[in-house]
Amino acid sequence: MASEETNEPLEIEVQQILEEARMVLPGLQALFGFQLIVVFNERFEHALGAVGRELHLCAAVLTALAIGLIMAPAAYHRQAERGRVSRYFANYASRLITLAMAPLLLALSVEVSLVAFVVLGNTAVSSLIGSSLMLFLVWLWYFLPTYRRWRQALSSQKSPRSRA
Repeated sequence: MASEETNEPLEIEVQQILEEARMVLPGLQALFGFQLIVVFNERFEHALGAVGRELHLCAAVLTALAIGLIMAPAAYHRQAERGRVSRYFANYASRLITLAMAPLLLALSVEVSLVAFVVLGNTAVSSLIGSSLMLFLVWLWYFLPTYRRWRQALSSQKSPRSRA
């Protein structure tokens, strides 16, 4: 079954890119807020050892990095290309949003590992849970799209005569 595909105009592509960033940003901000608040919770000091607290700090920094990468396209567009769109901007914004997913998946994996440790008290199991989440997100956010793009490139290289 053939899928119908069309190229969208650059203006619509840029609108969609910015909308995608707007959709992700509130979740990142909420996560970052919780990461900041938990440090002031009395239990934080006792539930995690020094390594756990340092991992939490690392996850907070990674979340802040993801927020910065997600917000960068809007800041760039507002300052450098106000009132117009370009192929450069569309590619730049897409790359930054894709890059932002890397520190986010690491931060999520670390935070889930820490929560699992606090709940289960088992370092090995909590590490396995966090690692499994990380591998799943890498597969979902990077491997599947890359595989799909690779398959599309292969199918577009085939000529109509070679398919017959």
